[in-house]
Amino acid sequence: MWKWLAVLAAVATLFGYQSSTKQTKDEIPAEPEAILWSDPGDPSLRDFENGIGGPERRPEPPFLFVGEDRLGTSSKINVTDGRGRSWNVKWGREVSASIFCTRLLWACGYFTEPEYFVASGRIEGAKGLKRAGSRLSHDGSFERARFQLRSDTPKFLEGRSWTWAENPFVGTHEFQGLKILMLLLSNWDAKDARDFVNAPGGSRMDSNLGIFLDELTGKPRYFYADDDWGASLGKWGGTLTWSKWDCNGFADQTSDFVKQTKSGELRWGFNGKHRKDLISGIGVADVQWLLQYLGKITEEQIQLGLEASGANPEETKCYTEALSERIEKLKRISVPISSR
Repeated sequence: MWKWLAVLAAVATLFGYQSSTKQTKDEIPAEPEAILWSDPGDPSLRDFENGIGGPERRPEPPFLFVGEDRLGTSSKINVTDGRGRSWNVKWGREVSASIFCTRLLWACGYFTEPEYFVASGRIEGAKGLKRAGSRLSHDGSFERARFQLRSDTPKFLEGRSWTWAENPFVGTHEFQGLKILMLLLSNWDAKDARDFVNAPGGSRMDSNLGIFLDELTGKPRYFYADDDWGASLGKWGGTLTWSKWDCNGFADQTSDFVKQTKSGELRWGFNGKHRKDLISGIGVADVQWLLQYLGKITEEQIQLGLEASGANPEETKCYTEALSERIEKLKRISVPISSR
């Protein structure tokens, strides 16, 4: 009898422990909030010279070599600067396009990483370089580089991505606004989580859509972003016709950027990766929403952003005129046909 009572007591104790330690629905950690866009306030007040990082986060020498980044197609290495901050340094035709586009995206309320143009400098201790070997002289000096800050807050989530077709924001003005900016800037390299590339040991995801974990407020949040704008500001098209940082090509296609039928439907000239997903469902109301922010950016800001991205005077003039013309096209189609 006493043995059976002892067994029952042990069982009761076991179930009591399990019950007390089982998480209730309210105690189960919630998935971090997904954020694509945040209200930027008045975009005309945004600093196009320094972008989201501001002047205080500019890279400062001396720059010390950490290692070569062999992902992607551009020459890149990782370094630390005089304040111990980590940077990814890139060279090539994507440099200026990437820096300028992050300024414009940030002014419209989208998340970007701090990026800066460094006209010249020297990287100490560089060795064993492959792709980036031609970018440094024997003493480590370099010219015309993009420095992108690497930070744990927000932290880029390696291996996490999303697609243009499926994400938490489909159908929202914020998501359609991001797609319009892709078309505005002719960013034809719209790879997402559906795209893979062959790599040593097997294929790996080759996406430009990233997710960043932010915990600065004490409440985890996921920032969704397109974190690669290097293939912008050139010609859209196919593999043999597209270009990067090519203002003549960009300007030549401006007349076909967007047109509106008599019925009010929008027709986009853009051609690039995942074209159908990028142009689908964009209506006049989405254009009107984006123009609340894009439409307040001044030509002076555009010029300053281009100069800070390494554009020469001819490129600055060309891009300012072409972008202004494209934005004016968006303003015209935002007005109801009956009111024109």
